[in-house]
Amino acid sequence: MGLFGALNTAVSGMAAQANKLGTIGDNIANSSTTGYKRASTEFETLLGNTGTSDYSSGGVITNVRYGISDQGTITSTTSATDLAIKGDGFFVGEDSSGAQVLTRAGSFTKQTDGTLQNTAGYTLMGYATGSTTLTTINVGSTALVASASTAATLSVNLNSSASVVAAANLPSANATSSTYTSMTQLTAYDNLGTPVTLDVYMSKADTTGDWSVSVFNHADAATTGTGNFQYSSAALTTQTLAFNPATGVYSSGSPISLSVPNGNTISIDMSKSTQLDSAFVTNAKNIDGSAPASLSSITIGPDGTVNQVYSNGTTKSAFQVALANVASPDLLTTVSGDAYTVNKASGSMIVSTPGSNGTGLIESSSLEGSTVDLATELTDMIAAQRGYEANSKVLQTASDLLGTLNNIHTS
Repeated sequence: MGLFGALNTAVSGMAAQANKLGTIGDNIANSSTTGYKRASTEFETLLGNTGTSDYSSGGVITNVRYGISDQGTITSTTSATDLAIKGDGFFVGEDSSGAQVLTRAGSFTKQTDGTLQNTAGYTLMGYATGSTTLTTINVGSTALVASASTAATLSVNLNSSASVVAAANLPSANATSSTYTSMTQLTAYDNLGTPVTLDVYMSKADTTGDWSVSVFNHADAATTGTGNFQYSSAALTTQTLAFNPATGVYSSGSPISLSVPNGNTISIDMSKSTQLDSAFVTNAKNIDGSAPASLSSITIGPDGTVNQVYSNGTTKSAFQVALANVASPDLLTTVSGDAYTVNKASGSMIVSTPGSNGTGLIESSSLEGSTVDLATELTDMIAAQRGYEANSKVLQTASDLLGTLNNIHTS
């Protein structure tokens, strides 16, 4: 069996080296493929029967492995939808049939329907803001978007030396004789995105630190001013803001709550205000909401949050990119398009958000490069070529010896 065993052994060796050349060819071909993980061919011995006088040769088989858990080099790009994962984890993609795959190829581009697809056609998946249900991410809204106001911050200093306004003359009375100590304005937005100017009147009500705050809709104003105060509708709200008369520090009455006409209930936080012996001054004045605006661009943060940036400068959180992980990523099943599917050996897929359950963070405007090193592949190719040639020599030698045996003539 020695010569025939040598033939079989040589054939298995040539097949093994051919497999190695195949993986080397794949690696070289994908040396520029985004997110590609280098394949390697591992050799495993097959032993024949051994004895003290006779030896039956075995052979070799190969096992192809992928270094899926290896981190590729991250390089910068100019597209915000180019995504790389720094650390463990995979993007969750969906193919045209709705099947889910895992991938590190983050070269996503916006399609005409607003979805984000990579070059292999897998659609990026994540969570809509406020939802825990996995869905396709869609950033294609071209409609105008308006946001109604819900909250505001107003921080002022109220002059402690100001004169007390009589109760009958407070702005809340909405009379021509009404007067006030200080006044400022806030611009809110209703459900249609229409700006609504709010006139905020602050009047010293007594000497113990109480101030009456009344808010009117500026659109209802006739002519305003001391001695000629009048609105066509009552105040939207009137509340008492209280301060410690000894220190001037705010004590109670905030937030001021009111309903914006054709809008939401808005809460005005005035808790950072003071009552000091100084002229009235506005320290901070902010309000949310926005007028109608079109989508200008999107940004994606390290935690995967997809923010829509509108033409008026406002930002809205729309989605969060999902990342998945498995117990043994190097044992995932490879599929076309630089993607993977789970199996029993890899373990089940655990989907979460970036930075949780062992997943890394996302780098926007970046791509993860291939883990292939061309110098290593070319060196391995030479070694595989020499190994194949050596095995072919064994095959040729065994064949020649068998030929010699067959040519022996007996008389």
